Amino acid sequence: MRYPEQDATPPLVGNAVSHSSFVIRHFSRIQVAEQGRSGESIHVQMIDPSPYRSVAVASTFSPRFEQVLAEAKRIRDRFDSELCLVYVGEKSEETSAKFAAALERISLPKNSPIHYEQGDPATAILRAIERHDVDLIVAGALEKEVVLHPFLGNVARRLLREGRSSVILFTHPAREPEPLRKIVFLVEYSEHGSNSLRRALHLAARENSERVYVVRLITTFDEARAKKEGTPAEADEDAKLEHFVLDLGHTDVPIEVRCIRGNTGFAAADFVKSVEADLLVVPLDPAKNAGQLPPNLEWLMDVIPCNLWVSR
Repeated sequence: MRYPEQDATPPLVGNAVSHSSFVIRHFSRIQVAEQGRSGESIHVQMIDPSPYRSVAVASTFSPRFEQVLAEAKRIRDRFDSELCLVYVGEKSEETSAKFAAALERISLPKNSPIHYEQGDPATAILRAIERHDVDLIVAGALEKEVVLHPFLGNVARRLLREGRSSVILFTHPAREPEPLRKIVFLVEYSEHGSNSLRRALHLAARENSERVYVVRLITTFDEARAKKEGTPAEADEDAKLEHFVLDLGHTDVPIEVRCIRGNTGFAAADFVKSVEADLLVVPLDPAKNAGQLPPNLEWLMDVIPCNLWVSR
């Protein structure tokens, strides 16, 4: 079900970005029969995403401590998960009192588990994630503004590079979390990618998001490699992306699908900014490259254009 593009955002010429797009409206039934570009009938059924059973929040008594905690509560509520706190430092009457007061102000259970760790902050948090079988860690991006770009702090960077769980980093956490109105999802063609998109759509539905942009990033290197290997042309890439989304079936959120072409992977950041997205979702299959960022997305280790969710 495709509609003419009504609000296409002009490409950023400086980075030689181009994109094609079409819109898929939310479907009215769980069972969906859609006509693909080739005319075949696609019959699919939406499968509920696997929930995050355990969510943890990296906690420090910084000026943004309660803001990050509030964002973690939001994520806990959206996925109906259990929330624990990870704190690197000594347990004392003072820290216990601070946590008790903060939990009460954020309306979290006063008996919420708090895991105390010692040592280097990033190493200690990674150790706690593994020890307590955490599915998703929430943290502040700890950015500093340099030439209008948010730069990741050391802890956030190591959670992305060395972590084996999913990670959500908030660039500007708020005591009263801002709605995630627009979400950009970078496509990975795999079962893990499909499950990650289902999770993203689940969050979008709970957030009453305006739109989810499902984006396929194609760099000039990708195009050169595809040409050498004799893989499908541009029109077929658009059809493949459309089919990938239609296979998900029912969704309660409008989806806009785009193929973005640029000289580098940073074209994705340009697109995120152009649509004023609130959340960028990047699926990383743990079975591929140890769940690490591919070369065309390594810039995320330094600069992120908005809140970031790495789905492992």
